[in-house]
Amino acid sequence: MAFIVRFTDVLLLLWRPRLLRPYLGLWWQRLLRTPYSARRTFEMARALKATGQVFRELVYGETPMLTALLFLKRAGVGPGSRVVDLGAGRGRVLIAARWLKAEAHGVELIPDHVARVAPWLEPAGITLTVGDMTREPLMGVTHVFTNWVAFTPETKERLIANLRTCQPGTRIVTVTRPIEAEGFVGHTYRWMLFTWGVEKVWIQEYRPAGP
Repeated sequence: MAFIVRFTDVLLLLWRPRLLRPYLGLWWQRLLRTPYSARRTFEMARALKATGQVFRELVYGETPMLTALLFLKRAGVGPGSRVVDLGAGRGRVLIAARWLKAEAHGVELIPDHVARVAPWLEPAGITLTVGDMTREPLMGVTHVFTNWVAFTPETKERLIANLRTCQPGTRIVTVTRPIEAEGFVGHTYRWMLFTWGVEKVWIQEYRPAGP
C-alpha cells in the first residue's frame, strides 16, 4: 500500500513540478528520522505535557495526495482559499492545498519535526510552525483540516472551543466522524482511502447561532 500511495502521489505531482521537490524532501526526512517513533524522548514528553495530549493522538497514518485533493476540492478549496492543517504531520494535505493554488499553513507539536520539514515546504509557499492546535489562531482561515477521530474527548473539547473562533462559513474537514457540537452544520461525507483503510471524510461549516 505504501508503495502504491507514493507512486500515485508522484504521478499527481508531475502536474505541479514545483511541488515535487518538497514532497520528495518530506519523504527523505521520514527515511532519516521520524520523531513519532520515539514516544519516550524528553522533547515528546514535554510537548505532550504542555498540551495535555497523549502519544496515540499524534500517530494515525498518512493521507494520500489523491485523497487530499479530492476532499479539499469537494470542500471548495481553490485560489483565494486559506487552508490550515491542525496536526499537519508530513504535510501531504498542505501540498495538496498548494496544488489547488490555495494558501497552506500547518501546525505541529514537535519542534524537531518542524525544524526538519519546514525548510522543504517553504519554497512551495507552505508554512509549518510549532504550536498547539487547540490554541492556533484561526481568524481569516477558510478551511480547516483535522484528523479528529484520533483525539481524546478532552482534546476534542479544547479543539471545538478554538474552532469557534473561526469566521462564520469556515469549512471544517474531519476524518471518520463529524464534529457533533452546536454551530457545526452540514454533516456531508464521502468514503475515501487512507493508508490504514477506507474512512468517511466529513465536510461541515461553522455557522454559529445568531444573537
